[in-house]
Amino acid sequence: MTADRQLDSEDTKLVILAKGAMARAGAAQGAAVRDDDGRTYAAATVSLPSLALTALQAAVAVAAASGAGALEAAVIVGAVAVDPLSLAVAKDLSTPLVYLIDGAGAVLEQIVP
Repeated sequence: MTADRQLDSEDTKLVILAKGAMARAGAAQGAAVRDDDGRTYAAATVSLPSLALTALQAAVAVAAASGAGALEAAVIVGAVAVDPLSLAVAKDLSTPLVYLIDGAGAVLEQIVP
């Protein structure tokens, strides 16, 4: 699906959180999600010898570990595409929409998992 709308203020906050996680970790990608209670979680790509997670997988894992049962939205910053496993993880928590965001904060793509 192509980009056809601007982010609202709550989704823009997710972009800021994702960029922050990405910068702190020095990673190529960051992601942030908002659960159905309005709580937010952010993470960057994890690349360890024994563990590899995309930024979205890491953010969803943090949300799930914190007790989130469903997500309202997810954003990924720094990726050119979203891999099927990341979308599957987002779908596990009933995420209705994943936004792929460029480095300037513009929506590149809206994806329904």
